Amino acid sequence: MSEPTAPPLPCPSIRRRLVAMVYESFLLAAVEMLAVALWLALTRNHHEPVYQYGLKVFLFLVTGAYFVHAWSGSGHTLAMKTWRMRLLTDGGARVPLRTAVLRYLLAWGWFLPALAVCALFGVTGKAQVGIVVGVGIVAWGATALLDPQRRFLHDRLAGTRLVSLVGRPAVQAVAS
Repeated sequence: MSEPTAPPLPCPSIRRRLVAMVYESFLLAAVEMLAVALWLALTRNHHEPVYQYGLKVFLFLVTGAYFVHAWSGSGHTLAMKTWRMRLLTDGGARVPLRTAVLRYLLAWGWFLPALAVCALFGVTGKAQVGIVVGVGIVAWGATALLDPQRRFLHDRLAGTRLVSLVGRPAVQAVAS
């Protein structure tokens, strides 16, 4: 007699994922503040353009390391764990390193198209850039409404999905 298989885990609501992203932004700000402090100590606080570009690359790499390590390790960041969600492959397996890197790069789709529009059309004012980026974020977020599984575009392209662990015992949620 075969064991009954557990039903597939549901996808967290779009609202729950967006709230987790806001929480994640606060945690990420702290990580990046430490990275900036380290960069300034290593570069002796030089402000030449090459150091400014270097800082941007360093922050991109630190942010990537933060997410890729969390996604390919435990399957969740602290914010995702707090909001009881986990990242899996489409097949329900742990996310491999290569897939986590791909997801990180694709997730820049939340911002890069809007920033490219700003650069292309010479939009430089803080308010105008904020509006363009805001519209881009809403547009990227709306991609979840087009997906039958309510995945954001970067998850669909990377072959990953977020699952909700709400209603599962914490021990079982961590062990799975």
